[in-house]
Amino acid sequence: MLSHQIQGKPLELLRDTEALLRRPAVAAIVPILSPKVARRVKAASSVAEDCLKDLAEIDLEKISDWELQPARIRVGLSFVGFGALMIVVLLLYLDTVHPELSTIQQIGKYWYQYVWFVCLGVAGMFLLGREAMRSAQQQQSDQR
Repeated sequence: MLSHQIQGKPLELLRDTEALLRRPAVAAIVPILSPKVARRVKAASSVAEDCLKDLAEIDLEKISDWELQPARIRVGLSFVGFGALMIVVLLLYLDTVHPELSTIQQIGKYWYQYVWFVCLGVAGMFLLGREAMRSAQQQQSDQR
């Protein structure tokens, strides 16, 4: 019975779990906060309650794969952009803080960060490529 309820309504489970964690935390910290901050925390909690209530009403089974394509494209672009941005930040950091290191030494010392950021960009490119191929397949099936 419980497993069927969990499988059928994951957004309701999210709402209920978040509420079970948020409500006691808000109740515990509001008395020690200043009145202005306490009002803001209560307002944020109320907004979270309303948003999660609206979110729980969404039926995931009715969302088509085609409707999710713009979100997948945005995630792919975000991965590529963030990976590239972090590589630039890493290079600026290395040139500013460690100007004595050569390029080979920089890569040798910070290879782990390079790999993470490059992999993030590659993952984004895979997402974008997948969506581009999916669009072409969708157009071909629509023309038939």
